[in-house]
Amino acid sequence: MQSWKRMLTRRLLVAAIAVLSVASFATYEFTNPARAASAAPAAAPLDDNSVGALLTLDRAMETLAARVTPAVVNVTVTSKPNGQQGGDDSSQDMQQFFGPNGPFGGAPFGRQFNMPRMPRERIEHGLGSGVLISPDGYIVTNNHVVDGATDIRVTMSNRQVLPAKVIGTDPLTDLAVIKVSGNNLPSVPWGDSAKLHPGQTVLAFGNPYGFRFTVTRGIVSALNRPNPDPSDRRKPGEFIQTDAAINPGNSGGALVDARGELIGINTFLISSNGSFSGMGFAIPTQIVQPTVEALIRDGKISHGYIGIGISDVTPDNAHFFQMSNATGTLVTQVDPNSPGGKAGLRTGDVIVKLNNQTVTDAGELQMEVGQKRPGDTIQLEVVRDGKNMTIPVALEAMGPSSNGGTASSEHGKGRWGISLGDLNQAERDQMQIPSDVHGAVVEDVQPGSPADNAGLQRGDVIAEVNRHSEQSAADVAHALSNIAKGEDALVLVWSNGGSTFRVLHPSQE
Repeated sequence: MQSWKRMLTRRLLVAAIAVLSVASFATYEFTNPARAASAAPAAAPLDDNSVGALLTLDRAMETLAARVTPAVVNVTVTSKPNGQQGGDDSSQDMQQFFGPNGPFGGAPFGRQFNMPRMPRERIEHGLGSGVLISPDGYIVTNNHVVDGATDIRVTMSNRQVLPAKVIGTDPLTDLAVIKVSGNNLPSVPWGDSAKLHPGQTVLAFGNPYGFRFTVTRGIVSALNRPNPDPSDRRKPGEFIQTDAAINPGNSGGALVDARGELIGINTFLISSNGSFSGMGFAIPTQIVQPTVEALIRDGKISHGYIGIGISDVTPDNAHFFQMSNATGTLVTQVDPNSPGGKAGLRTGDVIVKLNNQTVTDAGELQMEVGQKRPGDTIQLEVVRDGKNMTIPVALEAMGPSSNGGTASSEHGKGRWGISLGDLNQAERDQMQIPSDVHGAVVEDVQPGSPADNAGLQRGDVIAEVNRHSEQSAADVAHALSNIAKGEDALVLVWSNGGSTFRVLHPSQE
């Protein structure tokens, strides 16, 4: 019996020791990682010396944004479209926000009621941006923001809402000046866009998609971008291109440099889907400031007008005009009843100076002339057939624009890759081709041909070949066929209301 008890006691003691060992091991396994974790130090932030440059840049951007933002305003416009009266009581703007495809979906207030629709005048609402340029309330924005406005409300950065009135508008430059009442209002000083260089830091301010007082940062991507609007070739280009995000609602907002100076007014973007894709554009202050000053002073503006079509001299075409350098403005079209026509300018002239100032390209000449006033006389230095001459031109007021472009008939493609046809009166009337434009209509362009590579399209009119005027499709075809093999051909092409010189390079044989 004693022996059995000793054996049982021994077994219980062994079991207890085993349990204690397991418990101790488990305790060690659970507590040891905790001790290890608590012993490892947390990751420390980078010290200021390591990222000092970034922190300095951040502080500079914060200071710049804080300085400019109070001078940027939200512009809300109520307008009545011309000829748009009657209709139903649905709102296009409400459909955009609350319609089945809108961001909020469904009915405007959660439920729809079948109510009889009463005809009423259609009203439209729009949103844009603007920038205060003076302490007494003058605001610059885009003409397309306030066009047709019956009521304009301006929201300041402090949420104060003020009524605004239109001081003056200029559809040609897409600029407008509006005004609110006030004193000691925040404003942005003028900068000089002529001193900009690609790569400089810029900030864009505005109200994209109704999100008020947004700032984006980028660089000057390019300068002197041409007018992209084919509906009116008289509109000045010279746009600033930037990768600072510009979206719908940014129109009229400020583009500023690192000093907080206004160097452009945001105006449009190029995108396949209507949203920012890396290419936003602003009107430079070289155009904005004199236009705004005239609108404030006179309430309107009248631009000087020469009456010529122009394009750039390029390395491709320079030798055809006996130019040693690809610089200057090439005259591609002259209205005989215009100031340029009366002064004796000719197609093929190269304008190299205006009032003794060098002209580097067509956009620069267009901008400079557009800032002159009707009645001003300008001195143009012209290279004609290799000889320099000075031609005075008395500018007139710019009138309404005209447009044009297309045609038919047949004259084989040949080595240049185009089919040509004669112009007839029906085509002139349909496409508004001026009576003084003669030559051959391009009916077809062979893909990959010299004509295709030069950008010719169906409906273009070839008026000259190698500086000689042509009257018909047969004339153009004959002139092109007489060009020696391996030689380039210079053609004057009328298209979409204007003329340009194109160089046809022969195919490699």
